[in-house]
Amino acid sequence: MALKRMDNVGIVVEDLGGTIDFFRELGLELEGRATIEGEWAGRVTGLGDQRVEIAMMRTPDGHSRLELSRFLTPPVVADHRNAPVNALGYLRVMFAVDDIDGTLERLRTRGAQLVGEVVQYKDAYRLCYIRGPEGLLIGLAEELTERNTKTNSEE
Repeated sequence: MALKRMDNVGIVVEDLGGTIDFFRELGLELEGRATIEGEWAGRVTGLGDQRVEIAMMRTPDGHSRLELSRFLTPPVVADHRNAPVNALGYLRVMFAVDDIDGTLERLRTRGAQLVGEVVQYKDAYRLCYIRGPEGLLIGLAEELTERNTKTNSEE
């Protein structure tokens, strides 16, 4: 048996609507929303009786998805959203964008805050981390073309 693909990355949030709006602004599409509950769901997660609202967000190329979840029952038991980038465990999602400055400008209207600064890695990428809705850590990467590299190095 071969691995077929990575299906999605799950993120637990408190404000599902606001988080959907943020990721729409970034460029993801809302694929669907649903409430998941029942005995079968609790058997999968090991949480027993659970009720959770989910939203599936899809990247424009259709290859990647984020599953945003808001737990109604049981309540959330831990919060590691403010962990630094060197914390153990799953930490961030990185998105490739075509214009990092324009993307930052749009996302700031949705509350995004730059963690450090936008930096250039060799002649390959411009990169940054932002804190999005509810403090979620999100990476942005702009691949540099030869034209962009000359423009950025002249600044």
